[in-house]
Amino acid sequence: MHILTIGLNHETAPVELRERLAFSEDRLDYSLRTLRDMKSIMECVILSTCNRMELYVVCDQLHTGEYYAKTFIENWFRIPKEEFCDYVYVKKNEDAVRHLFHVVCGMNSLVLGETQILGQVKQAFFTAMESKTTGTLFNTLFKQAVTFGKRVHSETEIGQNAVSVSYVAVELGKKMFDSFEDKTILLVGAGEMSELTAKHFYSNGAKRVQVVNRTFSKAEELAGKFHGEARPWEDLVACLKEADIVVSSTGSKEPVMTRSMVEPVLKSRRSPLFLIDIAVPRDIDPAIAGLESVFLYDIDDLREIAESNMSLRQKEAEKIKGWIEEEVREFNTWLDTLGVVPLISALREKALSIQEDAVNKIERK
Repeated sequence: MHILTIGLNHETAPVELRERLAFSEDRLDYSLRTLRDMKSIMECVILSTCNRMELYVVCDQLHTGEYYAKTFIENWFRIPKEEFCDYVYVKKNEDAVRHLFHVVCGMNSLVLGETQILGQVKQAFFTAMESKTTGTLFNTLFKQAVTFGKRVHSETEIGQNAVSVSYVAVELGKKMFDSFEDKTILLVGAGEMSELTAKHFYSNGAKRVQVVNRTFSKAEELAGKFHGEARPWEDLVACLKEADIVVSSTGSKEPVMTRSMVEPVLKSRRSPLFLIDIAVPRDIDPAIAGLESVFLYDIDDLREIAESNMSLRQKEAEKIKGWIEEEVREFNTWLDTLGVVPLISALREKALSIQEDAVNKIERK
């Protein structure tokens, strides 16, 4: 028996192709059974996320297993092999096992060390078990991989230290405030970066979100995603008086917040003002940083922190690579026993048979 991984991800295939080769969750059970019924394939697990699609299969022969797995992709998505084969990677046996351990740790994710993929692998395995498309090999391998992924995230800091600009903003906010629950988050601008940053604040407990945008309908649309409040552009100064954290990303060519605008606002406030400028060109006049009770971070500040944190994650990744090799050896040792167990059983049965014959001869004498 052989183990194969056949797939593509954000490093090997453009998003347009990844979209076309994504499995729908409501048909995953049928997908698994269809794949398992292909010639040469004995066990299978399908991992399908926004950044990757991977088939894990146990097959009787490597060549035929690869051929029929690719044929399954071709038939299921109705896309000729010529359109996806150049983007697909194939991992065999030990390399396939090693690849799975890398995946569960977030080692080859879009964001190094991200934890979401571990849950996705776990769910993919559970779905395959429920569909009865796994057996002795994958039940052991995937349980070992999921356990290892949990260990990595609990015993290392590969998933710590924010590495995206939007999440760095949240981490900085945590250093300012114990909790976001009673804080007001003001979004100036309603673009993608504002939304992503707001999403992180919201998922970390922020309850009150306000959105100010020149196009009021866009402010309403973004505010609605976080049960927030849309405010007209003319209310910007009034909103600054109420806000605890301001995230600005408008795309304006000139600063939308100047020192002369912010200075009077501070006189009516009792708490510090936390400003995050993720716009290029900058939305917030750098001179504002000189004001008392103001903490201002621009995109370069956030990137510098993110790059430093990424360096820390990469150091942890080097340590984890050694752990992965230990896991691969452990699995291979177990795999080797599968061939020995039937032999031991046969020898034991032969010995018992000889013993029985000897006893019978003694009894006859």
